[in-house]
Amino acid sequence: MATAQLNGVTIAYDDTGEPEPQAGPRPTLVLLHGHPFDRSMWTPQREAFAATHRVITPDLRGYGASTVVPGTTDIAAFAEDLAALLDHLEVREFALGGLSMGGQIAMECYRLFPERVTGLLLADTFPAAETPEGKAARNSLADRLLAEGMKGYADEVRDKMVAPYNEEASAYVHRMMLAAPPEGAAAALRGRAERPDYRALLTRAAVPALVVVGRDDTYTPVADAEAMHAALPDSVLSVVESAAHLPNLERPAEFNAAVRAWLTRVTAPHA
Repeated sequence: MATAQLNGVTIAYDDTGEPEPQAGPRPTLVLLHGHPFDRSMWTPQREAFAATHRVITPDLRGYGASTVVPGTTDIAAFAEDLAALLDHLEVREFALGGLSMGGQIAMECYRLFPERVTGLLLADTFPAAETPEGKAARNSLADRLLAEGMKGYADEVRDKMVAPYNEEASAYVHRMMLAAPPEGAAAALRGRAERPDYRALLTRAAVPALVVVGRDDTYTPVADAEAMHAALPDSVLSVVESAAHLPNLERPAEFNAAVRAWLTRVTAPHA
């Protein structure tokens, strides 16, 4: 793990697969975790792609080893942190992926600096703005996390995050959720409640895209993924069987195969 002081906070990150200077640059793959997780959720992907790509996986502000900022963290703040981190690492262009909240942050990155993004991976996410009911629910959950901590919430959503038949992944994800800082998770929930609608943006995306979803995901069902796939001009849809909301951990071999095929379609970015 490394850290960088950016935008007034400390961002922790892993930077895997950077070659020796004489070997020349590798394509860069950036992966953004969901809520309420941390960069370790991408361990199977870092290990799988480090031989061919420079893989950068940050802890978003409020999560993992990054600075916990209370209040409200909007989607743009996460995107601006990422841009600052990549500037710090002297990475200009990169393939960008995110899962759930991370996917929404990836869409915000494409809105703010599309010229830097060479490909989009959108996993178990959705582009629509929050409904009034959804806003109320996210703010209520934020209040609950601040009052009660993470355990009750983590226990309740465990079997929606990871299908219960994926026992090893379920246990790992539950530990990640329990370790999440309540203040950071609450701030992100309040920010997501006010996120913009990205559906029109997707229709203008001019890069190769991959949409992935677990067959048994109830948070972002297959129908949502199909709608994103239809909206994106150049996309492939991959439905991962026997997985729920975190197919990258539940079925890493199948998830990685889809990502590998997507990366062959992405123009190689350079650091």
